[in-house]
Amino acid sequence: MTDHGDRTTRPGGGDVDAHLAAVADDRRRADAQAVLVLMREVTGAEPRMWGASTIGFGRQPYRTADGKDREWFAVGLAARTAALTLYGLTYYGSNDDLLARLGPHTTGKGCLYVKRLSDVDPAVLRDLVARAWATNYEEQP
Repeated sequence: MTDHGDRTTRPGGGDVDAHLAAVADDRRRADAQAVLVLMREVTGAEPRMWGASTIGFGRQPYRTADGKDREWFAVGLAARTAALTLYGLTYYGSNDDLLARLGPHTTGKGCLYVKRLSDVDPAVLRDLVARAWATNYEEQP
């Protein structure tokens, strides 16, 4: 069994579409809904809420430095106030070739931050999601 330990972000049963419909900022809501459609198309998977505000697709088991087995989602998104956050697209400096062509963004460990979806190249974003899904996703037994 996968241990989620003291992680506050765990898979849940919340309604993904209702969550996004409740995002207050019109542009951020529209951007998140568009990325949700893109991720559904690319992954062929249905999303699920992780915690109160993060949407994840698939699963990605991993082992922590102390040997505990944990689980995270393969790719995901969150409509944060400061930026649309896309998870799983930039692990370990990966995808620099695509990121160079994406358009305005910033990155963190595994995260891509986009202020305006209209400012980035949609084909490159689709390629980023596809590559991340192929790399991160592990089918459930």
